[in-house]
Amino acid sequence: MHTIYHKILLKLSGESLMGHQGYGIDSDRLNSYAEQIAALSDAGVQIAIVIGGGNIFRGLSGAAKGFDRVKGDQMGMLATVINSLALSSALESKGKKARVLTATGMFPIGEHYSPARAQETLEEGCIAIIAGGTGNPFFTTDTASALRAVELHADVMLKGTRVDGIYTADPEKDPTATKFDKISYDEIYNRGLRIMDLTATTLCRENGMKIVVFDMDTPGNLANVLAGEPIGTLVY
Repeated sequence: MHTIYHKILLKLSGESLMGHQGYGIDSDRLNSYAEQIAALSDAGVQIAIVIGGGNIFRGLSGAAKGFDRVKGDQMGMLATVINSLALSSALESKGKKARVLTATGMFPIGEHYSPARAQETLEEGCIAIIAGGTGNPFFTTDTASALRAVELHADVMLKGTRVDGIYTADPEKDPTATKFDKISYDEIYNRGLRIMDLTATTLCRENGMKIVVFDMDTPGNLANVLAGEPIGTLVY
């Protein structure tokens, strides 16, 4: 398999892991993700992964229901660890080595994350699944993804979502919305598009980190993005 990127940071949506269940982890969706990721690893791509936790708990929605925001975000961080363990198990069942690294100390559930340890993991041909967000409240997993992509000098940050790119408006709400094949960070700011929170977007912009937003739920799309096919939207 020819790939245009050799080291990637893949951000996966926690909500997407629900599949059609509405909550928790759908085993079919999990296995689909694992198969796609394993195929790329077999092709020699170095893969670091950050997963959200919205299928289990989201700190902001918890705060809206009366939870303390700090504790709510900590609960969300733990949800990402659960998802990370599930993905690592699915990858190992397909013969791939995967190591869970956590932003806060959680031995023996996972090793404590450091850029050096994550880089070692990638160079060993092992998939690095980085859990626990940034380890701090008030930061999203999008920001954690941007931070890890920059720290690990990834070639690109791939944001796997339920939609096939960035649109002028929410395509699920506005049938007239049109898709961008590529878009600059400046245009995202000027149009007020929220593909990620502003902290994550600014971090990528200031460090020249390209982002590809694409539909991860269609099997084969991940490999197609790595092959350079015009899938999703490139942010530059």
